[in-house]
Amino acid sequence: MTLSDQQQKQLNELIEFLKIPSISADSNYTNDVRLAAKWVADSLQEIGCQEVEVINTPGHPVVYGELMVDNSLPTVLVYGHYDVQPPDPVALWDSPPFDPVIKATEIHPEGALFARGACDDKGQLFMHVKAVENILSQGELACNIKFMIEGEEEVGSDNLENFIKGHLEKLKCDLILISDTGINSLQKPAITTGLRGLSYMEVTVTGPNRDLHSGLYGGTVANPINMLCEMIASLHDENYQITIPNFYDTVKTYTAEQRNDIEKAPIDNEAFKAALDLEALHGEEGYTTLERKSIRPTLDVNGIWGGYTGEGAKTVIPSKAHAKISMRLVPNQQWDEISKLFATHFKKIAPKGVRVEVTTHHGGQPYVTPTNTIGYQAASKSYESVFGITPVALRDGGSIPIVPMFEEVLGCKTILMGFGLDSDAIHSPNEHYGIKNFFLGIETISQFYDNYVALWKAQH
Repeated sequence: MTLSDQQQKQLNELIEFLKIPSISADSNYTNDVRLAAKWVADSLQEIGCQEVEVINTPGHPVVYGELMVDNSLPTVLVYGHYDVQPPDPVALWDSPPFDPVIKATEIHPEGALFARGACDDKGQLFMHVKAVENILSQGELACNIKFMIEGEEEVGSDNLENFIKGHLEKLKCDLILISDTGINSLQKPAITTGLRGLSYMEVTVTGPNRDLHSGLYGGTVANPINMLCEMIASLHDENYQITIPNFYDTVKTYTAEQRNDIEKAPIDNEAFKAALDLEALHGEEGYTTLERKSIRPTLDVNGIWGGYTGEGAKTVIPSKAHAKISMRLVPNQQWDEISKLFATHFKKIAPKGVRVEVTTHHGGQPYVTPTNTIGYQAASKSYESVFGITPVALRDGGSIPIVPMFEEVLGCKTILMGFGLDSDAIHSPNEHYGIKNFFLGIETISQFYDNYVALWKAQH
């Protein structure tokens, strides 16, 4: 892919951004997280933001910047996050996670940038900064733009709601714009209109008061790891439905016509399996792959540990076993209520001989944005102009818990203009982001503002 001098400069800047190990979950990287915040602030100043601040919170800072051109025009608030997931397991990376490299792949023949945060969310966030830079290099902005870039998205955005409530006037806007989702494909682009909610739990099963010799005590006491595995296995039935009582009580049902609409953003099951090196797919009976990953709730074990896991053998019955479990939720499910249902049920199914502790880490509500707003219509028009085809509306399986909170606190809708692909390995080793996707994203976002303001003026 031949790049202009400007594009090469933008790509080089993104590479520098990706070199910063801004891992919000690990306190050992606190200084790097702050360095990333400063890097973002410097980038906003370089494109001409009139006011740029790095604002402290009880956790990691929020970066704010604004470009106000006319108070009579609408204001778009761009949200993104500069923090990234831990790169573990590092041994599975083909190249160091914070030493970005560009490689061609089958899906990205023009090249993809491999690094932690390349797609989630540094690459997609940086598209917005560079889109504004491109607009200003050619003329004036069509509307006011504000940036709110946080450093705690990957750990639940615990401080963001209080931050927003404490800066309501500063963050006042007409629309929120986010790129932290996917596009489906460059040939058949999609705009995300729905996100699942999230409930993230941790469980600890405790048996004896110390690790025991498995020969002297084996067969006489409950093994916490065995018990934990049995309890987790019981959370799904033979049809892979979740067995927690009342879990599905409020789950929205869909008509045949609505389910057909969901399939308008088709998924190739064979390609899906091949990309993951799987012989078969797995999930709730009676639903398609696309439905399973969008409109149906799930329960998954994200990590499990206990006992001896070092090199060689150590024959023990562990005192404790632990697991982290996440549930993705769909419209009408309240994450705090689901968390309570889980905790009650998990304690109830514990066999005698062990004690159970359940901790709720964080969560968020599901979100669906309508397609009849001028924000969505402007986004659709922009994708159509750049990609040459009208995008379809797509319900996404991921969660951005702050999106429904934005609507509740700021009182405006969010448009999700994502450009990543499912194959980009976010949260996994060898995360990457297509260079073509990066520049097409900049172009599409650049067009969005003119399209949005044109529609806004037509309404006013």
